[in-house]
Amino acid sequence: MPPSLRRACAAVATTALLVAGVACSADDQDTAPPPSTESTAEPSEPTEPTDNGLGPGQGIERFYAQEVAWTDCGSDFECATVQVPVDYDDLIGATIGLSVNRRPATDARARIGSLLVNPGGPGGSGVEYATAVASQLGTDVQSAYDVVGFDPRGVVSSEPIVCLETAELDEFIAFDPDPDTDAEASAALDLVDDFGQACEQAEPDLLPHLSTVDVARDMDVLRAVLGDEQLHYLGASYGTFIGSVYAELFPDRVARMVLDGAVDPSLSNEEGLLQQATGFETALRAYVDDCVQQDDCPLGDDTDVGLQRVADLLAELDEQPLPTGEERELTEALGVYGIILPLYAKEAWPALTSALTLALDGDGGALLTLADLYLKRTDSGYSDNSAQVIYAVNCLDRPSDATVEEIQASVPAFEAASPTLGSLFAWTPLACTQWPVEAASPVPEIDAQGAAPILVVGTTRDPATPYVAAQALAEQLDSGVLLTREGDGHTGYNVGNECIDDAVDAYLVDGTVPPEGTRC
Repeated sequence: MPPSLRRACAAVATTALLVAGVACSADDQDTAPPPSTESTAEPSEPTEPTDNGLGPGQGIERFYAQEVAWTDCGSDFECATVQVPVDYDDLIGATIGLSVNRRPATDARARIGSLLVNPGGPGGSGVEYATAVASQLGTDVQSAYDVVGFDPRGVVSSEPIVCLETAELDEFIAFDPDPDTDAEASAALDLVDDFGQACEQAEPDLLPHLSTVDVARDMDVLRAVLGDEQLHYLGASYGTFIGSVYAELFPDRVARMVLDGAVDPSLSNEEGLLQQATGFETALRAYVDDCVQQDDCPLGDDTDVGLQRVADLLAELDEQPLPTGEERELTEALGVYGIILPLYAKEAWPALTSALTLALDGDGGALLTLADLYLKRTDSGYSDNSAQVIYAVNCLDRPSDATVEEIQASVPAFEAASPTLGSLFAWTPLACTQWPVEAASPVPEIDAQGAAPILVVGTTRDPATPYVAAQALAEQLDSGVLLTREGDGHTGYNVGNECIDDAVDAYLVDGTVPPEGTRC
């Protein structure tokens, strides 16, 4: 895979259509959690150490006190499984094992503690992310921190939730993302309902406990197990949402936290999608504006004309999918995924130009390849469960009760925000309208009062997490500080902007907070 596409894939915060969502220290001291932030429910009876390695005693303390066995898993990493309760209100009930990996700090004398990292999604593998980025962080950051990745509960290698098999998921993903008729809308509702029921049947006990609040609580268990008094964290995209919720639940546990490519936690499902539609339209326009200045651009030599050609292509795919050279055809939904992926990294724009050139000539193969990279679809099926678990998490965090009629009425507002892609985003709330369960732990309002300074990084033409979201999150967080990257693509740190990288590294290593209003 070309490096530009590899980086785009790593940056993806999975985007919706019928698939929900958009969306790649101190020394050891007391590790008991603040009493005000954990469930007050007492176990009905004392619990003893168990075969899965929990500590002695009862209640939440045995999770914080557990000792884990780390084993060498290659590339200077060691791996372990950490147990957390499925339900934080039932501390003697079932547990779930979180897959964790870490690369030790390269300089024991400079070591600060552990830096937990998460790439977003929801559904992105933090284990894979840590493996990919550990050696790309600033040299001083690598010296100062054990880089720690984890797969959140229900994700990839942490007891993944799998609702549909490959053929069923293919059908679900490829279905018409903006129904034109009552029959298509009814068929979409049936698909959504079947998907939700399949998830509930597959994981009836876990499904209500996949919210971001649950993940944030898990992250505090990880902090304690790793031996850190406070949390150091680098979260990208949806990973910023995890960080924001953590800071709200455990403000006094925040040490240094970087939230890059921010999600605005105050928005509803519909409000977030409207904001994201605007972000992708901005990014698509930036791409087309660049493309039409190149000799090989298949979209002509005018930006507005080029955008219309993209819109016309999607409309044509809605009417008649393109052949791809394999059994699966390029539908409108898959065409959108193929167009969206390269917008995550400017270096991937040439790949989009090549794919559009072929598609406009009747060959959908290259756009299907890009869509498959986005969705983790391989020749043998899906390589992980990210295209499924994103649905479960988003519908818990941002539920929707929008009716078909209300969605239809919202289309003009979405098309005003995004003339090319707006109707696709308008229909996305349908994904959650029939979700079978509610979150056992709903997301609270977030201001994180009392937390140490939190660094929020925003990129001005970020497609998936628009810059306005970073501005809003920095304003909502009591200690939020905004750092702005002028540019294209998703997230701002470690993507080639030395000014941003230096500011983030100085914050993580020395605690130096950049001046408010810093732009790079």
